[in-house]
Formats: sequence, structure tokens, C-alpha cells
Amino acid sequence: MTYKLIVLDMDDTLLLDNHTIGDHTQRALMKAQEVGVKVVLASGRPTQGMTAYATDLQLHNYGSYILAFNGAKIINCKTGEELFSSKLNPETVHMLYELSLREEVHLHTYIGDTIITEKNNPYTSIESELTGLPIDEVKSLVKAVQEPVVKVLMSERPEKLVEVEKKLKEELEDQLSIFRSKPYFLEFIEHGVTKGSSLEMLIKKLGLKREEVIAIGDSYNDLEMIELAGLGVAMGNAPDDIKAKADFVTDSNVNEGVAAVVEEFILKETSY
Repeated sequence: MTYKLIVLDMDDTLLLDNHTIGDHTQRALMKAQEVGVKVVLASGRPTQGMTAYATDLQLHNYGSYILAFNGAKIINCKTGEELFSSKLNPETVHMLYELSLREEVHLHTYIGDTIITEKNNPYTSIESELTGLPIDEVKSLVKAVQEPVVKVLMSERPEKLVEVEKKLKEELEDQLSIFRSKPYFLEFIEHGVTKGSSLEMLIKKLGLKREEVIAIGDSYNDLEMIELAGLGVAMGNAPDDIKAKADFVTDSNVNEGVAAVVEEFILKETSY
């Protein structure tokens, strides 16, 4: 099979633990683009937290794409055009805020290029470090959010969030897409929107077949795109239940497992 698109989760997949792209992986992805394969970065991060990596990989030169906010935005890196954008209305955000108080967990969202929360906490600080976005502590999140936002995150220690996730999925399953991007992040976006649904939309727009797509990830918010792709790949550091549903398991992010996939399934086939 000749693959024409490779879709990559970022944290714990494309990126090393120091949040950089390994040299081996960068070289392999540049070669893949040179032989005509488009690269898609697919992350729960906001767009601003992905653009520097897109620039490092020169996605703008090869007509490649970003799926930000777990698929709630699709960006053409060459033109800057938003091909798709999904948002939550303020009333939904306010409802989630009230639920966060009930469940005694932290909550933050985004306004422009800023993370908004009522009280900074270790988990929101991690989000700021990952994305490079500043934190604005507001007196009232309800008053601050008067326009639609792309997504909302609840956060707390993992063992607490497991119970909150189970409860809120039962309450809100017909209203929102809910998933964990990290053990301490529970994310909420528009119902039906996932990395998988946005990837399917992009595949159709590009006139590709699922069989021509590789998708690589490590976590539960990657599962739909892994199952959608012709070759769904789990990282060596992924949970066992993600690995069980993948077509192929590569090495860990620390050992640059993405590079191994590119070399085995793209560059070897093209005799680069």
C-alpha cells in the first residue's frame, strides 16, 4: 500500500519527553514530505501550541495540516485557512463550570491566546507549559465567557478524575464529546467531534481513501483516528487496551517510534 497521509498525535507520540521533536523523527518526516506524503499534526493542544512544531517540520511548504483542540479545528498550514471549526456556546461552558464546582475539580478554557481559570493550579500550569499560553486568573469564569469557546478542560489528580469522567459521561453523553487526553485532563468539545471525525472530514476533502492513511497515537483521544486509518499505530508507551486495537505497535516516543513507522511503511516502499 502506498500511504499518502500520516497523522500524528503530539505529546507522548511525536514529541520526546522534553517536548521536542527528535532529530531522527524530523529527518524521516521531512523525507516523507519530499516524496509527496502529507503530514497532519493532531493534538488536544490549541492551534497556538502547535504552530512552532508545524514550522519546524515545514508543513507550510508541503501543504500539510493541523487538527487542533482534538479535532475541533482543521487548519491548512500552507494558506492558514480554517477548514473546520467547532465551538461550545457560553451556556454550555457555564453548565460545565457548575459541574466542576459540584465535583470539586479545576476547570479552564481558552479566550483568544489565553488560558482562563478562576484559580491557577498545578494542572492548568502544566497546560500553560505545554502550549506556551499565558494564564489569566479571572474573578468570575461565567462572566468572562460570554462568547463561544472551542473546548473546556476539567483537571484533578487521575484517580479522582476517573470517577468524574464516568459520572459525567453518563450525564452528558448525548450533549458533548468527553475524553481524557492525559490522566489529569478531562476534555469537553462539541458532541460528535473527535480527532477521528475531523480526520474523516479531511480525508474526504483531499479525495483520499482510508487505506492510504497512517495514524499514530498513544492515548484514548487517539483511538478513533487509529481505528479509522488504513494503518492504525499505537506507541510502545500506549496503554495495553490502545495497543490491542491498533494494527501495529511501534517503539516508544522516547525511542522515536514515529521515525520507525515512517521508515518501515513509507520510505522503504518509495526506495528513498
